[in-house]
Amino acid sequence: MDSPNPRNVLIVGAGPAGLCLARALANHGLEVDVVERQPAAALVEPAFDGREIALSHGSIDILERLDIWRRIPTAEIHPLRRAHVSDGGAEGFSIDADNFGKDRLGNFVSNHVIRAAAWQAVHDTQAIRVHTDAEVKAVERKGEIYSAHLADGRRLTSSLLVAADSRFSQTRRLLGVPVAMHDFGKTMLVCRMHHEVPHKGVAREWFGRGQTRALLPLDEYNVSLVLTVTGREAAELQALDEDAFAHNIEMRLEHRLGAMRLIGSRHAYPLVATWAKRFVGPGFALVGDAAVGMHPVTAHGFNLGLASVDRLATTLGDALAHHRGIADSAVLARYQRKHRAGALPLFLGTGMVVGFYTDDRAFMQPLRHVLMGGMRRLRPLRDILAAAVVDASPQETLLGLTRSIVRLGSGPLSYRHKATLADADGFSARNPS
Repeated sequence: MDSPNPRNVLIVGAGPAGLCLARALANHGLEVDVVERQPAAALVEPAFDGREIALSHGSIDILERLDIWRRIPTAEIHPLRRAHVSDGGAEGFSIDADNFGKDRLGNFVSNHVIRAAAWQAVHDTQAIRVHTDAEVKAVERKGEIYSAHLADGRRLTSSLLVAADSRFSQTRRLLGVPVAMHDFGKTMLVCRMHHEVPHKGVAREWFGRGQTRALLPLDEYNVSLVLTVTGREAAELQALDEDAFAHNIEMRLEHRLGAMRLIGSRHAYPLVATWAKRFVGPGFALVGDAAVGMHPVTAHGFNLGLASVDRLATTLGDALAHHRGIADSAVLARYQRKHRAGALPLFLGTGMVVGFYTDDRAFMQPLRHVLMGGMRRLRPLRDILAAAVVDASPQETLLGLTRSIVRLGSGPLSYRHKATLADADGFSARNPS
């Protein structure tokens, strides 16, 4: 095929970003080829990988437009009512979406459930062709044509090539795009745990010396445990039998969730953040983790990847509406500007949070306690953070902050009664009398 359809896009990678992009582009009347090295069975029924995705309200809106959200079973959607952050044994702070008229900050859905729903939507779309068991070995551009040479000898051509194959993207490397990579020297161990004490829809991030513990609420007595430790510790924990592992986690949580039991498998992932030096080039673009790979501390990596999908699809849709080519350099540059502007503050802010809260030097802990004390006492500061989490519009943010300031000015007792405060351990809640 030496004269490709000028309305055809070739996507490498059938993870959530690649599949969602395929659906988004099909909505704009484009034809899409998706290349994936995994077999078809792995896309139809993705295996549980331990990762729970904190979907923001904005991400849910995107998934609804892509006809993916309705395909996620209701039983697999777990509300995030509130989030609590603490450091060591000090009292932390909580955020919620009350002042923005929302009953939750977002929803947790397992990564494999999202992938299955995205696959169903793609499978039902005639304009999308998925090539499984296919590995891209080389790419080249001649004139306005990009060719992807597959390991089995096939060659696919397109006007626009999109890399969506993870933060360690092989396609990005083949395209010669340099990447800034930061290895945090830690490993994230994830699994599901059953426990005695109800979580009430509260997610908890608990920093400590040498480890970070996060508990993501699923069913009332089940959580997803995200434990950040050294690679050696992660390997040792994975080697423990289920009873010994549960006992170890109980001790790490100081028995604050009661007796615990492992549910299913354990998974470990090295913590590496990446930032591609370019998101676009002649005839190509990067989306998802191939563009920006986030540290998971803010649980916003998937949302950022989905935002890149929406930004690229919207940009290409606008180009088509103005009769411009989808691989036009000015069009792709516009996507790069939009995604850089949206991603850079979050990427840098996440790096600062990680550095600040995982620094074990003695003088850092008092500084963290001062910051957390300020966040705990001043609801408007917490609502600024909540506004970012719930994707509040400027108008919604202003209205929410106005409510927050009014309540703050009404007196500490009435304000505190309205707000939900966490106990010093961050694992229970109360309303002061």
